[in-house]
This record gives sequence, structure tokens and C-alpha cells, in this order.
Amino acid sequence: MEESGLAIKKTYRVKRSKDFEQIFSARHSFANRKFVVYTLNAEQSHYRVGISVSKKLGHAVVRNRIKRLIRHAVAEFAPHIENVDFVVIARNGVQELNFEEVKKNLKHVLKLSNIYVDGEID
Repeated sequence: MEESGLAIKKTYRVKRSKDFEQIFSARHSFANRKFVVYTLNAEQSHYRVGISVSKKLGHAVVRNRIKRLIRHAVAEFAPHIENVDFVVIARNGVQELNFEEVKKNLKHVLKLSNIYVDGEID
């Protein structure tokens, strides 16, 4: 599972539908053309991420590739991510992006939502 030493631990994932509903019901969303991010401030020592990819984006292989790219990007961003629960929803068009483009678009929407905090200015 760990190809390059980057992986998201199970405790860092939002898996239960009750948790997804809680995050969606908080109604704090941020978006760009490729991703929508819903956030929920949580009292915990680390972030938790949920990933949602619609069947409209493609068959299982395509959806799993998108989820893998998102997980890998989030794992790279881990030192800069605030301690919140958030859900990343992939929008149409993500299936054509390579990893660097996914990373760039995801970083943009995470900065909009103040989840990604960094000293550098882009």
C-alpha cells in the first residue's frame, strides 16, 4: 500500500455515513472547478479526510485512480493541514488530470478553505 512512504492512516479517514452527514450539515463549503471541500471544525489532535467520487466520473477503475491521487496529495500536504474534518468531492474533469494538476487544484481549494496553512506565498 505504501509505495513512496506516504499513506493516510485509518484514523485520519472519514468513513461512516454519520460522519459524512455531520460534515455536510455544517454547510461550510469551498470550491474550484475540480473539487468541492466541506469542512467541520473538530476537537481532535489530527485532521480527518473523506473522499467522494461520483459514478458520473467513470467506472470503478477511473474512480479508484482519482481517489488514489487525492489520498496521495493529502498525504503530501499532511504537515500543513489544520486539525479539522473535511470531505473532498471530485468534480467532472478531474479524471483527465495528472497527479501534479490534481495536487495544484486540491492545494488551491484547501487554501481557500483555510485547511492548508503554509508560510509560502503562491
